[in-house]
Parts: sequence; structure tokens; C-alpha cells
Amino acid sequence: MDVITSNLDVFGRGLLVSLEISGATFLLSAAGGLLLAVCRISPVRPLRLFAALYVSTVRSVPLLMLLTLFVFGLPEIGLVYSLTWTVVTAMTVYWSAFFGETVRAGVRSVPVGQTEAARALGLTFWQVLRCVVVPQALRCVVQPLASLLIAVVLNSSLAAAVGVTQELTGQTVLLDQKYAQPLLTFGAAAACYVALTLAVGRAAAVLERRLAVLR
Repeated sequence: MDVITSNLDVFGRGLLVSLEISGATFLLSAAGGLLLAVCRISPVRPLRLFAALYVSTVRSVPLLMLLTLFVFGLPEIGLVYSLTWTVVTAMTVYWSAFFGETVRAGVRSVPVGQTEAARALGLTFWQVLRCVVVPQALRCVVQPLASLLIAVVLNSSLAAAVGVTQELTGQTVLLDQKYAQPLLTFGAAAACYVALTLAVGRAAAVLERRLAVLR
């Protein structure tokens, strides 16, 4: 256990970087997913086709392959910025497709009668979305969004595969190389991920009860 106790600061720094990557990816993907969901239900046919093609294409590509493409491909076309933000960008491109479909499912759960009533009152399509549909849709998909956040946190470990050694899995690999005790080092890292996912699940359950739509 000395390996763990003497390197708590290392695990702490790695966990913080993992949270930063996951948090940035989640927020950007939520924004991108909301935009995709709006495009999917838009009356403008080109927007619907674009969103449908984007979702179908991105969800058919493994995340690790997309990360590799961004990390090693973008410099080839002259786009060079920090490795961490390259990973966040790739993960945002990937997870936005899943967020979009989740939000769209929430939109479809809103009773059609409410939309029709809003249109009868003279609200435009965008006003109906902003004031009636989207607020209710988001309240209906708290648990699915929490599941996506958990997936984002767990898949942030793939950043280590493309060179981001500062995050939790990357730090764990370095510790294992130093001490050659994979059971302890990776076991501790796994415990950190379990704690994170349990915390997200608990928070989502509380939030869902408070935001439940009563019908």
C-alpha cells in the first residue's frame, strides 16, 4: 500500500485532469447535441439531413480512432494546438452525436398537444422550442444525460492512449512503469473511476426527483 499512500498527490493530479477533460467535453457536447437535436426536428430539410448524416457517421466511428485522427491528423493540415484540447475537441465531435439523439428523444416525449397549443397562441417554431419543448425535454432526460456523463468520464481514459499522460490513466501507467505493481496502481485508479460514477449516478437521481415532470 506504500505505492498508493506515497503517491496520493499523483492520483489527485491525474484525477483533476480527467475531471477537467470530462467537464469540458460534457459542456461542449451538450451544446453541440442540443444544436443537433434542434436541426433534427427543424422544418428546414437541409438541416435535418445534415444532422442525420452527422449522427449516423460519427456514431459509426470508434472513439479511439477519432482521437487518433485528430491528434495525428490535424497537425498534417496545419492545425496545431494543445494535446489536451485536441482530445477534448475529438471527444466533443463524438459525444455530441449521442447527446443530440438523447435530447431528441426527450423532445419526442413532450406531448404533441402542448406544442399545438403553443403554436395556436401564435408562438413561432423557435419560441415553441425555447419556451415549451426544450425545458421539458431536458427535465425528462436527466438519467440518460447522466449515463452519457459517466461514459464521457470513463472514456476520458482513452486520452492516455494518444499521449495525454497527465490524466488519471496516464499517471497510473507511469506509476506502474516505475513500481511494477499493476494490481495496486490500476486497482486504485479503478476505485477512483468507480467513486466518480457512483457520485454522478447519485447526483442524477436527486436531480431527477427534483425536476420530475408531473403529468
